[in-house]
Amino acid sequence: MSNEMKAGDFTGLARDYSQHRPDYSTSVLKGLVGLLDKPISEIDFADVGAGTGIWTRMVTAQGAKSVVAVEPNDDMRSNGLADNGSLSISWIAGSAESTGLQSQSVDWLTMASSFHWADFDKATSEFHRVLRPRGRFTALWNPRLIEVNPLLVEIEAHLSTLRSDIKRVSSGRSGITQTLTEQLWSSPFFDDVVYIEGRHVLTMTPERYLGAWRSVNDLRVQLGSHSFDSFLDFVADKIRGLDVIEATYLTRAWSARKRD
Repeated sequence: MSNEMKAGDFTGLARDYSQHRPDYSTSVLKGLVGLLDKPISEIDFADVGAGTGIWTRMVTAQGAKSVVAVEPNDDMRSNGLADNGSLSISWIAGSAESTGLQSQSVDWLTMASSFHWADFDKATSEFHRVLRPRGRFTALWNPRLIEVNPLLVEIEAHLSTLRSDIKRVSSGRSGITQTLTEQLWSSPFFDDVVYIEGRHVLTMTPERYLGAWRSVNDLRVQLGSHSFDSFLDFVADKIRGLDVIEATYLTRAWSARKRD
């Protein structure tokens, strides 16, 4: 992988992202659906910054009336389309700031593990435009709770030995998530801000666990190719001989209603 990779550019990482990144909490998903003004079968849904469609497919499986996945990266979008299976999902090129969606065309718009890449003011203005009256915008993340597993704590701590000033763009427990409730309430475009979180445990094979690390963009950019490969070697050594790795995830979601 080239050192020229840019922050937020997942080109070349899409296959690992699609195959190895974890699902989100189904309980949180059901809670978010419960906040909608209409039954899910009447909801026109858009997932922006959809990546390879992990969250998109979860919502589709709940029975949404129509689903559009908006993703700017060609590699991520093509892998998402290939992984649709029998699900009816329309894929289009677009970004949070310019979705390509028609005005007042969707009832629910989400960004899963991607809103931290967006320009907050431009994106929320765009979401207000494409949402119908009383439609909802949801931003969610799926960080690991590494503190419940000492092995994962040791692996994460090794990053600081490779670069002392390492900074995660968003783990879902830092960055924009620290102020998002206040930002959404202060926005002229949204009100009725609701926060939901839920834990879920995923038992991963060593291959999947390594694949999830390979799909991480911000660390690869900060460390550079050589140091990042060294980190992957460290992880592989630590999990060698294990049949499974148990990882606990905390799905965190902010849902806000469109202001009139």
